[in-house]
Order: sequence, then structure tokens, then C-alpha cells
Amino acid sequence: MRMSPRVLAVLAGATLLTTACGGGSTTPSASSSAPDASASASAPAASPSGSAAPVRSNADLVIWTDELKAPGVKPIAAKFAADNGITVDVQVISADLQANFVTANAAGNGPDVFTGAHDWIGNLVQNGAIAPLQIGADKLSGYAPIAVKATTYQSKLYALPYGFEAIALYRNTAVAPNEPKTLDEAITVGQAAVKAGKVESALNLQQGDNGDAYHMEPVMTSMGGYLFGSTSAGDYDPKDLGVGKPGSIAAAKKIYELGEKGSKVLRRSISGDNSIALFASGKAAYLVSGPWALPDIKKSGMKYAISPVPGFAGQKPAKPFSGVQGFYVASKGKNQAFAQEFVANAMNTEAAMQSMYDGAKIPPAMNSVAAKVGADSPDVKVFVEAAKGGDPMPAIPAMQEVWEPLGKAYSAIIGGADPTTTMTATGKAIAAKIG
Repeated sequence: MRMSPRVLAVLAGATLLTTACGGGSTTPSASSSAPDASASASAPAASPSGSAAPVRSNADLVIWTDELKAPGVKPIAAKFAADNGITVDVQVISADLQANFVTANAAGNGPDVFTGAHDWIGNLVQNGAIAPLQIGADKLSGYAPIAVKATTYQSKLYALPYGFEAIALYRNTAVAPNEPKTLDEAITVGQAAVKAGKVESALNLQQGDNGDAYHMEPVMTSMGGYLFGSTSAGDYDPKDLGVGKPGSIAAAKKIYELGEKGSKVLRRSISGDNSIALFASGKAAYLVSGPWALPDIKKSGMKYAISPVPGFAGQKPAKPFSGVQGFYVASKGKNQAFAQEFVANAMNTEAAMQSMYDGAKIPPAMNSVAAKVGADSPDVKVFVEAAKGGDPMPAIPAMQEVWEPLGKAYSAIIGGADPTTTMTATGKAIAAKIG
């Protein structure tokens, strides 16, 4: 399962904690602190060492989330507890929330509500682990349509979206002051900066030795490629694989031209380990990355600007993957009624969505909150537009057969492998795995 750089960063340093929400206070649930009257504290969720698999606490309503999202969830959970006279526990799960949830849910000791990425939906539905949300379409008109589409699977809404992300194009304004209209223009400006000795890299698009299909998607789509077609219901169709078809081969040829046997704009030496750091140190003219790169770039003090990734001249628009974050209701939670009520009404408000942004700093999926945040933050405004202009990351289980082989194909082509035969063979290999 692919995880975003933001999630990986959180998981790397997090520990499993348990907190209880009550009367506006937050108390470590592993402690012996007594509960207050409106929202009782709950029992510990796991062993203090964090090595054991997490299990639900004894609260009436249990919410699982990660460390990044917890600050936004806690005040809403506390208010819900007080309003309804129940106990609500927000448990922070530091490691592999999806897998831990599926296991715990099957055993009957999982949460009632949890947060997660929209591309988990296919796997979770396949495992019978989540319940459709009881929210009418009229209650979702205030959200970006792509966020609602991404969280809808087989015509059922499975998650309430609160944030979405997509990659965009950062530029080092010391060498690239103007927003490029095409990716060709950006590359030309970047190459001129390299030739002048002002930077070392024209464009940092992370691939490394294993490739990175997520960051290469704007190139794929601009050249007419796609990963999966759509069914009549609007879901991705695993039977219509685009890898190996003409658009993907056109993209492969473009990648070869830009690779190490061509213009050397794309290099395997640029990976997820150094792409952002090299740009933040002023050694690259452009960077393709998401909002998770912002803290490092801001900290560096460099002058930068952000715009959506443009397409190649005369080709289609570049469409990055849009990843949506949402609230799910567990299929075997102990309190389905409160779980549905919490998601459909407590979280589905502007105040709750603002709390989620304030806590996690993920671009908001609710339009009114996005407009409010964007008025003060041009960077967030650009990332909201980038996410709106993307395609939902495929949530179907077949996508798991795509990430690794397609990434490796991209890396091989950058290194000089024949683009046509490599992409054709990759398509056949993926199709065989999907079956």
C-alpha cells in the first residue's frame, strides 16, 4: 500500500498514544486520571510499549486517527461527548492504521470511527470493514466535487472528506521568476539556469532507483496516458488498464527524451530522500511535490512560488493524483448510531472542518473553509486548485498491482531502457497480476 510522504513522515516518529476527550480536557488514557462528568475517560488502548496491536478503549464512541489529525479531531469529539452525555475516546494509532483497523474490526475490538485516505476504500469494502455513510447528497454540496467522487465507491459514500492533496510545481523565483505556461517552458528555463551555473538541477521530479508512479502521473496524463478507464457508474475499471496502451507509450517516450540518455532533466539520483532538500537549498530551479514540502522550503528562507503542474505544449493538461482524507464508520463498531451521527452531523460542519485544517494543515475539501484559508494563504489556495484539477487516486484493489512495476518501468526508462518495449511489457505484467 502506497502512503503519501506526509503520512510516512508522521509514522516515522510517532508513538502510540491514547487520549480521552471530556469536558474540553485532554488526558492520557493510560493514566489513572478520573473521568469528568460529561465525557468519561476510557481504558488504555494498548500496551504502554506500543508493541501490541491496538484495541478499542471502553468509551461509548471510539475514534482512531493518527498523530497529525488528532489535534483537529479532539475538540469536536469533546463537544460531541458533552452534547450527548457519552464518553468519546480519540486514540492515536501510530503504525499502519489501515491494517490495524481491519484486524481489530474483524475481531470486534476496533473503533467506531476512524480517519484514513480515500484510496483505502476498495480494500476496506473488499474486507467488509466499513459501512456506507448515512448522508444525503444535499449535505455534500459544500464540498469539492472531486473529494466527494473520490470517497464514493460503487455508488455509495464511504467517507466524509475533510482534506485533499495533490502535487504542484514549486519554482525557485531567483532563477525562474515567472509562472510557466507549459512544462516545456519550465524545463527550458531550468536548463538555462543549470547552464549558467546558478543551479544543479533544472527540475526535481523524484524517482530514484525504484521509480515513483505518483510523482510521474502529471507527465503520464499530459501525454495522453492513463492508469484505469472508468465504468458507466464512474468508478475506475480494473478491466481497462491504460499501461501499455498508446498514451502510456507516448509518455514513456517523453520520459526517455528527458532522461539520462536524453536531456538529463530526469535523473534517478533525484529521489524522495533528497528532492525537497536539494530544492530548499537552492540547487534546483523547479520541484514537483505536495504541500508536505512547504515546511522545509519555508524554513530554508528561499524565495519560491507555487502553481499547478502545467502540461506539455500541444498536449493534454497535466492531471496529478488527488488524494482525499476522510472519516469512515466501521462496519463492526459497537456504537453504529453514534458513529453515523458523529460523522454526518458533528464533523459535517464548517467549524469541524476548520478544526481539521487548523490541526493537520491539509488543504480543506469544504469549499467555504478552503476559501477562508486560501484568502490568507496563497500556497493553500494553489494546492486546493491543484487537487481540484487532478484525478482521484484509484481506490480499487487492482491499483496495488500498479505502483511498484510502473515505478520501476519509469526508473528503467529514465536510465535508458527502450520506452516502447518497457512500457508494453509492464502493461502485460500488471494485467496478468490483476487477472
